Amino acid sequence: MRLKFALLAAAAVILPPAAGLAQTAPAPVAQSGAQPAGKPAAKDAPNAVEGVVITSDSTAMRSSIDSRSYSVANDLSARTGSVADALRNVPSVSVDVQGNVSLRGDSNVTILIDGKPSSQFTGEGKGDALSSMPADQIDRVEVMTNPSAAYRPDGSAGIINLITKKTQKPGLNGTVRFNIDTLGRHNGGISATRRSGKLTLTGDASYRRDTQDAALVIERATLDRASGGYAASTLDADVENKGGMTNLRGAFDYDLDKANRLSGELRLRRIAFDSDSSEDYSALTPAGAPSRAYLRTTEGEMTRNNGALSFDWRRQFKGGSDHTLTTHLEHEITDFTRDADAFTRNRPGVDLYEHVGMDVEQTRTNLKADYVRPMPDSVKLKTGFDVEVASNEYVNRGAEGPSAGGLIPVPSRNNRYVFDQDVYAAYVTYERPFGDFSVQGGLRAEQVQIKVDDVTNRVTGANDYFKIYPTLHMGYKLSQDQTLSANFSRRVQRPGAQDLHPYRVYLDPFNYRQGNPDLQPQITDSFELGWQMRKGQTYYLATAYFRDTKDSVTDVVSDLGGGVFLTSRANLGKSRSGGLELVANGRLTPKLTYNLSGNLFWNEIDAANLGFSGTRSGTALAGRANLNWQATPKDFLQLNVFTSGKRLTPQGHREPFKMLNLGYRRKVNDKLSFVVTAQDALDWFQDVTITDTPALRDRQRRSANVRSVFFGFSYAFGGGKPRPEQFDFSAGGPG
Repeated sequence: MRLKFALLAAAAVILPPAAGLAQTAPAPVAQSGAQPAGKPAAKDAPNAVEGVVITSDSTAMRSSIDSRSYSVANDLSARTGSVADALRNVPSVSVDVQGNVSLRGDSNVTILIDGKPSSQFTGEGKGDALSSMPADQIDRVEVMTNPSAAYRPDGSAGIINLITKKTQKPGLNGTVRFNIDTLGRHNGGISATRRSGKLTLTGDASYRRDTQDAALVIERATLDRASGGYAASTLDADVENKGGMTNLRGAFDYDLDKANRLSGELRLRRIAFDSDSSEDYSALTPAGAPSRAYLRTTEGEMTRNNGALSFDWRRQFKGGSDHTLTTHLEHEITDFTRDADAFTRNRPGVDLYEHVGMDVEQTRTNLKADYVRPMPDSVKLKTGFDVEVASNEYVNRGAEGPSAGGLIPVPSRNNRYVFDQDVYAAYVTYERPFGDFSVQGGLRAEQVQIKVDDVTNRVTGANDYFKIYPTLHMGYKLSQDQTLSANFSRRVQRPGAQDLHPYRVYLDPFNYRQGNPDLQPQITDSFELGWQMRKGQTYYLATAYFRDTKDSVTDVVSDLGGGVFLTSRANLGKSRSGGLELVANGRLTPKLTYNLSGNLFWNEIDAANLGFSGTRSGTALAGRANLNWQATPKDFLQLNVFTSGKRLTPQGHREPFKMLNLGYRRKVNDKLSFVVTAQDALDWFQDVTITDTPALRDRQRRSANVRSVFFGFSYAFGGGKPRPEQFDFSAGGPG
């Protein structure tokens, strides 16, 4: 929980860009003989299956023993918006005002691209990355709430795997798109593929220009222990963010022969934003008399550069397209810089000038291999190893003085900190059918080595631990149309680099943030029971789930006195949650389809070890509804509405947030189409956080001008008529 909008860090808080529309209602796809998601079928290999053709590009959902995959091919938000916009329309997923993602209410989510991790979705500005990545680069979203042991156990809520678009058409093909909204924001890009013989080249280039006004209102009352009364304060803040996001990607696939394929990819992303903010603060004594006030203006800038280079080798052996060995080597570098200059006019007190800055450099190297061997009686064995070496360096800078030219470094605000984490993992899964019953068991073993070095204060530390993560997935075919499933997985949420650093980070004169070197990894045991019915273009899903969590990592706010507050990290004693998730998809008329999903959930928090008495629990309901109307063969309309549920925190709760989106697409021909989207049509989108303890009562309301209308077009070039949308199984894989 952030007590402040972190106005000195506001350049790093990029609220979700405009344009977000309903996900097209998914529909079932026949899966007979389909290659498992993430395992490619080599081109021209015997019995290879390139994909499963969908009868309509507007409806696609695929399920396997450990995941569900939702197509965004006809989601209008994917034509004009960001990945954050598209994720808001996927069942089980929520994205808040700041771009933070959660699965069934749990924000500890691991996000992958084509089955592989990326530093851009961790640490500082991870919400910004989702809000800047164009959604039209994504073909489908794979949701795994209980992944198998073939995937990393990171993220107690599960995994969201973003599968990028691929094409199998020969020759040169591509798409050009451009969109502009009523507030002056715009985005556009070009994607192209050239396939000739054994070589396939692909490339993407895109740019988003965004301008957003955000607001924060904090109403706070703190207990004055001397008088027994409460001292009230109010903060009104406004922030304007302006900047752009550039995405570049180039890749190749080369078939050495029918059994061997080499692949490579270079990915570059840059986010650069300027921020102007102002805040008006006033405080009263417990008796109601004015005690202090200030006016504060801040000018800030933020840049985030991310680059990754990777190579893959895939070998297909005799015995079927599933018999494969895949190796992956990747090196990724991320640089993050944030600087802000602030002027505070205090009443009473002297005027103050400040400079606050932060630099982050992250490097990550990953080597992994996955081997899949089909065996007699439809048995399948998977095994592999995964090694990742990561280093993070943080530099905090701070100075203040009576004038802009007279700033003096403040020793307590200048710090250099290095965090290294190496993970060595190996896994095995074994899947076997017994008639209509199938079972998959898995084990993943991980050795973790952590080193921390507070260079400034000459304090070092280390922590090594070994853990086993079991998984179990079972399925039973009731009939041709109905199946039952049951699964279990043990997952971990490791404390991040800043979570473990005890250095007190200065946000502004009244807010600090501090890590905790005693934090333990959060361990979650997750259980699910599911029922699925699919018939034609109609399907129904019901999933009952329960999670038992030990050592949950959470924010705790404490009063340091004098109106100064500290947000720190701590382990809860334990927490439990459960619920029932329902999804329904079908056709109301030949031209009107729907997709409904709801999540009735309960959670319980025991924070006795943090000084809170008893347990807290509550229930809530979250849901979404999508309507899709194919008015004519060329005219398509969408409506999407969603709401999150109320979420408990150790010291209070978060109110639900909601949004209504509308969209229209006009298909001129097979190559050219125009789109109009209206995001947050009723101006509902805001985030409210409540803290209610004996010593602190606090209400924070964040909002942003996401309400807008986008106008856009896309044009496909290249030879031949576009093929129907397909599931492409040549991307992804265990992460």
